[in-house]
Amino acid sequence: MFKKAALATALGAVSLATVGQALADDYVVDTEGQHAFIQFKINHLGYSYILGNFEEFEGRFHYDPEDLEASSVEMEVQVGSLNTNHAERDRHFLSDDFLSADDYPTATFVSTGFEPTGDDEGVLTGDFTLKGETREIEMPVTLVGEGEDPWGSYRTGFEGSTTLTLADFGIDMSDFPEVMHELELYVTFEGVRQ
Repeated sequence: MFKKAALATALGAVSLATVGQALADDYVVDTEGQHAFIQFKINHLGYSYILGNFEEFEGRFHYDPEDLEASSVEMEVQVGSLNTNHAERDRHFLSDDFLSADDYPTATFVSTGFEPTGDDEGVLTGDFTLKGETREIEMPVTLVGEGEDPWGSYRTGFEGSTTLTLADFGIDMSDFPEVMHELELYVTFEGVRQ
């Protein structure tokens, strides 16, 4: 449940390209237009699921279809923006029992590599930091589409998901059934080319 860590996603894409290329291939995630989402799903006691999202995050990415392995992503999520449509539960999730949001207000994702696995898809690898713990994660991602929008900008969109083991990030789930020890993280976003 993570700032959209990523992550992530801390998106502040860092690409070591020439100035001309950087301007052509660097994107800012469109959170202002609500075209980006960081969502999560966790089992509830084996009976149902809790669905939620992080409402405040920002990010950048570098994408060049001619050089996919140079792709990169950075995202930063405000952990306190967690929303599961249940205020009391949200306060509990943000407390020291789980996310300790007062002490660790942000979650971040910074990519370290990308490996294409087929047409319009690949595996993004990177460092995800939540509750002060950083772990390398892999997220299969898919290109949703790209092109000019009606207002003269160029947009590219992706989606991806991964499973996080909560104990890896210092979240003790030992009092809960094993089905609650992992969380599915789903990210989708449009970026506007800069």
